[in-house]
Amino acid sequence: MASLDPSALVLSVAAATAAGLMGPFALMRRMTLASDAISHIALPGIGLAILLHFQPIVGAVVMLLLGALLIWALERETRIATETVIGVVFTTALAAGSLITKGEDLVEALLGGVHGLGPVETASAVVVSLAVVAFVVVSRHALVLSLVSADIARTAGVRVARLDLRFLFLFALTIALGLRYLGVLLMGALVIIPAATAKRVARGLGEMLAVSVVVSIASTVAGVLVAASMRREPGPIVVLAAAACFFASLLVPRRWHE
Repeated sequence: MASLDPSALVLSVAAATAAGLMGPFALMRRMTLASDAISHIALPGIGLAILLHFQPIVGAVVMLLLGALLIWALERETRIATETVIGVVFTTALAAGSLITKGEDLVEALLGGVHGLGPVETASAVVVSLAVVAFVVVSRHALVLSLVSADIARTAGVRVARLDLRFLFLFALTIALGLRYLGVLLMGALVIIPAATAKRVARGLGEMLAVSVVVSIASTVAGVLVAASMRREPGPIVVLAAAACFFASLLVPRRWHE
């Protein structure tokens, strides 16, 4: 990347904001490894889009949303644990995607890149990020209540199944945002690491969400700026910056209790 593209910075911050907000709930739902697995579901969509001469990100979004719907339906019908269902869907999608996507296209899908961003893609990223912000602000208490007990949540009037579906859809869209510059292999890290860092230093949910967003955005901006100066793709540098924040948090006495 020869110079800093403002569109890339806007998209990166939008994705980082969404990831920072969704990450703590994924952590509390014990979906940390699942967030990495879900990103791989995009791979066959990317491969099909390339074969059909569509924008790869369109194929990724469609496949991620279909994958989220499939995971939600299988979990409801079979009562199998979410991480198990995600694991099955993820490995199937990874195998299919690896078969469909070849060569340089596969490398870019796995590691990401910010070449050729258009105004529509950038605007869409901002809209999705705002949708995630609105969802978390409105539904955070219901999400926590459903984590404590689905039965208590239903008694309190929470439509747990609908809430879970909305969470999975927005989670999938958050993953899709980051695929553009982090790729399939690294996007899960932007969901996991800032949330894990926030859990180390935060005293409650509100503080955890705030710290997670700050770490996510700071790591992303630093990664994009350093990558621009080094003429490298930002993905690995963003993840290394986030990891540095996590290891630094290990020096702080833990304040969040299970």
